[in-house]
Amino acid sequence: MIRSTCPYCGTGCGVLVGPDGAVKGDPDHPANRGRLCSKGSALGETVGPRGRLLQPEIGGQAASWDQALDLVADKFSMAIRDHGPESVALYVSGQLLTEDYYVANKLMKGFIGSANIDTNSRLCMASAVAGHRRAFGTDTVPGLYEDFELADLVLLVGSNLAWCHPVLFQRLTEARARGTKVVVIDPRRTSTCEIADLHLPIAAGADAALFNLLLAEAARRGLKPVPCEGLEAALHAAEATDPAASGLSVQEIQALYDLWFASEKTVTAWSMGINQSDSGTDKVNAILNLHLATGRIGKPGMGPFSLTGQPNAMGGREVGGLANMLACHLNIEDPAHRAAVQDFWAAPRMAEKPGLKAVDMFRAVEAGKIKALWIICTNPAVSMPEADRVARAIAGCEFVVVSDMMAETDTLRLAHVKLPATGWGEKDGTVTNSERRISRQRPFRAPMGQARADWWQLAQAARRMGFAGFDWTHPAQIFAEHAALSGVAGSLGSDFDISDHAGISIADYDALTPFLWPANARQRGGRFFSTGQFHHADGKARLIAVTPRPVAAPLILNTGRVRDHWHTASRTGLSPRLSAHMAEPYLEIHPDDARRIGLAADGLAEVTGQGGRALLRVTVSDRVPPGHPFAPIHWTGETSAAGRVSALADGRTDRISGQPALKAAAVAVRPFTPAFYAYAIAARPFRPDTDYWATATHARGMTAELAGLAEPDDWLAFGRRLFGLTGAAEVQTLSDPARARHRLAFVEAGRLVAALFADRVPVAVSRSHVAGLLGLAPPETVLAGQAGADMPDPGPTVCACFSVGVNTIVSAIAQGGCLTLEALGQAVKAGSNCGACRPELAALIARHEPRLEAAE
Repeated sequence: MIRSTCPYCGTGCGVLVGPDGAVKGDPDHPANRGRLCSKGSALGETVGPRGRLLQPEIGGQAASWDQALDLVADKFSMAIRDHGPESVALYVSGQLLTEDYYVANKLMKGFIGSANIDTNSRLCMASAVAGHRRAFGTDTVPGLYEDFELADLVLLVGSNLAWCHPVLFQRLTEARARGTKVVVIDPRRTSTCEIADLHLPIAAGADAALFNLLLAEAARRGLKPVPCEGLEAALHAAEATDPAASGLSVQEIQALYDLWFASEKTVTAWSMGINQSDSGTDKVNAILNLHLATGRIGKPGMGPFSLTGQPNAMGGREVGGLANMLACHLNIEDPAHRAAVQDFWAAPRMAEKPGLKAVDMFRAVEAGKIKALWIICTNPAVSMPEADRVARAIAGCEFVVVSDMMAETDTLRLAHVKLPATGWGEKDGTVTNSERRISRQRPFRAPMGQARADWWQLAQAARRMGFAGFDWTHPAQIFAEHAALSGVAGSLGSDFDISDHAGISIADYDALTPFLWPANARQRGGRFFSTGQFHHADGKARLIAVTPRPVAAPLILNTGRVRDHWHTASRTGLSPRLSAHMAEPYLEIHPDDARRIGLAADGLAEVTGQGGRALLRVTVSDRVPPGHPFAPIHWTGETSAAGRVSALADGRTDRISGQPALKAAAVAVRPFTPAFYAYAIAARPFRPDTDYWATATHARGMTAELAGLAEPDDWLAFGRRLFGLTGAAEVQTLSDPARARHRLAFVEAGRLVAALFADRVPVAVSRSHVAGLLGLAPPETVLAGQAGADMPDPGPTVCACFSVGVNTIVSAIAQGGCLTLEALGQAVKAGSNCGACRPELAALIARHEPRLEAAE
């Protein structure tokens, strides 16, 4: 078995990979102790050749690595010669390994001499970094995962832990069973609320107001501050906060006070709901203010805790991957820090000021100021705010290089040069999780095609540009250099120092076990700030006066993740079971808003924002508050006609962190009224061209939801074009022209190869049943659209880990007497692995458990 680390969220779960590529949780890894979520469990389904970029390309034509890298080096060198170092940029990713990140940062800041390197981590945790630096003097995460289990009270703020960090959710669920209280602060009633002792549905954007209220109440009850500056000003701002700004009742606020002040061991954990705001840094500091003023930091079971979204967002921070940082948490504005790094690298020139942050970088691309752009391991044409504008900017850039493992992404198709990168299972390096634990990602298969590591690509380009110091032959050498530089940083007072590993050998690197930083002669692991010493020059923390800024608009779109997909789903979308739970982009909207706008459940909505337009399936639900609909981020131009929700967001950013307000886009919504709806399945891939479409992977092929403004004149011809079928395919039809209802099944060699179901209203067929018939001799139930009595229909998937459908679960509840989560797990396996579906299972039990009739 190969020990590696999951490439998804910042939890950093250890995995064991067998010779056949099967994946299971590593029971010895301290982050997950053998647990895995649905995405981690399905990793083995995402490592095949399907969809991979297998060789370099120039202008869409195959090229050798020498040709491609020579061109990259020439174009970057030419831009620097003619327009200066600020004319080039790198845009990288929190999914890179630390070694990749280190090489990119070294090349850009120390040799090209510009800080125009930024990362998609800017979109998810930059405000946490900025808040840490303001309060602590450096970007330090003080807590550990074990604090969830040691705490008496855990506040989750802007974090749907059940879906976004399921393994941490399991750990917290077990802690709650032992007595830990849980408060969820979120405008939405998410799955995480199922374990909440108190759910506080605050007004959108009111997080800083609520923490100001807590701080003011703490002052009334008596503070226990750490050594700090700024307390008086922070208290003045807190005391001026109107409780009504929180959107909560007096009783709800009092309930929070009762829990907080009864529980000294308190952890406050937050994620994108705090960070992705144009005042995200202030929200972070409002949380930090409370912990600093009450002394709840640096001790077991207490402290503020930023939960990172990406597997190596922390590693990127450690090597200075952000445009406003230097390696090893050193400050780019500090001449002594710059000189130390330049001397260590023997660099010919050094960036002397912060570079362009993500939003500003792509606006500089748009303005023609960036002449050469290298995008690595990310898809900004989908994920950036104003995604349509960003795509146009990339398309207009003079020279664009994209390194990616996938052959078809919205960004890759805009590149002049495409470079095939290694994927998970082929990568060799390290990542750092949210609790500062560094773990190895180890390869268990050879690179696919001509794919090469990102660090190798960068180093080869650097050498071709005439730069020395990029002659590594193994990632262990890069890690050793990084560790040695951290020792220099430690001597300058940096918190990040892993110099224990300076000079690490390849053998020791290969055998490296997970460890917490710092790791040096002075300190190994543990919590920061237990002694009350911080990283500002005077050793004191800083409290920041925070004035809450409300979010105001008729409709504010909240965006986020779904349970089983990751980012733009280029990998999770390859897994049939991960695609089954939620197979198309959707808009979750409150019933009052739906009635006012005229939206019907399962219909379609046209959503417009300052940045663009999206078409989304309507889900009507009181889980979201009025005025604040929700839409997930995972659909792209490759998987949906108009599902790119980041296109709706404008480019507003936090003034300090530069993080965009992706969770608060002002939008307009109206019904999208098509002439027809359709559901399509096929054994072979197909690409629809209707006004609305969304595709998903299925175990037997591919599925799609369709809608169009004009009904086809000939449904048979439409079906053949859609599926790319010739006249040789036999067809079975069932039509009701008066109701515009048409059903077609296409058969080749006696096997069902495709089917199409169309109607004037959203199509009512059992999708799990009909898709499961692909490749089989077509029974009569194909056109019926539902299973016969002799063919049970599992229904839509609820448990992705074991592909258990809702009908199977309801039957076990109603007929099998499975009235507890444990009984369901034993009977049908649902909820017995990652646990992320357990809130849904609990709701199904409550809805479908047999009711005893009252005695007459």
